[in-house]
Amino acid sequence: MIRNGVSIDDTYAEAFGMRATRIIITADSLAWAKHSANAAFGFATSVIACGCEAGIERELAPEETPDGRPGVAGLLFAVSSKELAKQLERRVGQCVLTCPTTAVFAGCEGEEQLPLGKNLRYFGDGWQMSKLIGGRRYWRIPVMDGEFLAEESTGLLRSVGGGNFLVLARSRAQALAACEAAAAAIAGVPGAIAPFPGGVVRSGSKIGSKYKALPASTNDAFCPTLRGVARSELGADVEAVLEIVIDAVSDADMRVAMKAGLDAVCAIGAAGGIVRLSAGNYGGKLGQFHYRLREILA
Repeated sequence: MIRNGVSIDDTYAEAFGMRATRIIITADSLAWAKHSANAAFGFATSVIACGCEAGIERELAPEETPDGRPGVAGLLFAVSSKELAKQLERRVGQCVLTCPTTAVFAGCEGEEQLPLGKNLRYFGDGWQMSKLIGGRRYWRIPVMDGEFLAEESTGLLRSVGGGNFLVLARSRAQALAACEAAAAAIAGVPGAIAPFPGGVVRSGSKIGSKYKALPASTNDAFCPTLRGVARSELGADVEAVLEIVIDAVSDADMRVAMKAGLDAVCAIGAAGGIVRLSAGNYGGKLGQFHYRLREILA
């Protein structure tokens, strides 16, 4: 399959089930809402070492938020409900409660609930108060600039993590330009995030390592500097490979996000130095969700 001069490998991205939630952070200004969100969703690129994967889903206008102030919606993903609850409480407690003027609200409904302000209320040292509005409980916690308002809980969603594709290009600059376009396209898809810095990954990995303590190691088959000394997947015309990794709240959202990213790279095409598109999988042993590149692009 060729799209705008780009060869599409007959392969699939292997993704897996995760747990997710969405929260809404508001503040007196969008700038302060984003300061809080960037801190809360920092160090959240991979569950391998970060505990969760997270990012800003989109900015919200005042008419879209519960308290009529500007804000952001953010998504957090983890491998279990227990880990997600731990990460959510720590990140909101350290990065939203602490940030001037902010409030935090549930961003989704779910059959199960995760604590949001339920435990953080104890920071109020007995001075906290609750309000029940429309069947939803909110906690007012006194802080030095007034009050921190936190909804008691937020919904738990069954989600999908680890969707991905690889961009093989003639140069690093061309690979990066294509991935920047892909990340921008994915950012416009509700229900999906690309959690790595700028949405792009250079340190693609494989399962296992020659060092027994490591669960994953560099994807040597796609490292240009190892061509000729390791089993390589790269032709002589490829000098750089970058990866896009996607998490989404549903299978349908993942497919939309994958297509948006792939289309953005294909639009740049061979004229922009793109040689191939591929994807990472583990022979179907890791995840139950398989996203075939040619099927998504067809």
